[in-house]
Amino acid sequence: MNGSTPQLHLPLERHPEPTLESYRPGPNAEALEAVTAMARGAGEPYVLLFGTTGTGKTHLLQAACQAVARLGRQAHFVPLGMADLDPAMLENLEQLDLVAIDDIQCIVGDPAWERALFDLFNRIREQGRSLLGATNAAPESLRFRLPDLASRLLWGPRYRLLPLSDLDSEQLLLEAAHSRGMRLAPELVRFIMSHAARDPASLLDLLARLDSLSLREQRLPSIPLVRRLLQSSDDIA
Repeated sequence: MNGSTPQLHLPLERHPEPTLESYRPGPNAEALEAVTAMARGAGEPYVLLFGTTGTGKTHLLQAACQAVARLGRQAHFVPLGMADLDPAMLENLEQLDLVAIDDIQCIVGDPAWERALFDLFNRIREQGRSLLGATNAAPESLRFRLPDLASRLLWGPRYRLLPLSDLDSEQLLLEAAHSRGMRLAPELVRFIMSHAARDPASLLDLLARLDSLSLREQRLPSIPLVRRLLQSSDDIA
């Protein structure tokens, strides 16, 4: 035995689609209420979310689109943080009931994108549709070249999303484990909360990989298994 950590070959995990019900609000209950109302067609026509990575902006945008679709209406999620997108993709989206645009900060300073988003904003308003946006910072701090776009982003309610508390993060972990039929011993929960990233996306990803590894090796979830997963993530990084 050479003492090296064996490389883990885990099956690909299918993550469940984000839903409004699975979003743990913590300090963001008011924002969740606003997004839920919008998805039901009963809220404000324009809502903007902002906050740091790990606060659930993308989850809420995608979940709103799923909720709209379940009601038999049409929605579209636009991830502006992805590379090689064309502003033309925003054309005709005003025909949909809800448009959710993520990572708006990624187009700051790009004249073509700023104009395309400004025009979409106006068309959505004229058609009486809904626009849900998200940025990583307060909209008034973003340095858009197009002043009219900057002013449009200040029209509706704005909600700053805050990170979950340690207690909320722990409860999220326990509830997600229960939904998978997993039992996490108290000492394992303490180990995860002390050694792993505690934002919801990271916790749920670790739990999914732990579930896969536990099933593959026919072992109960344990600190050694989590330690291996964390070591594997460090090696990849």
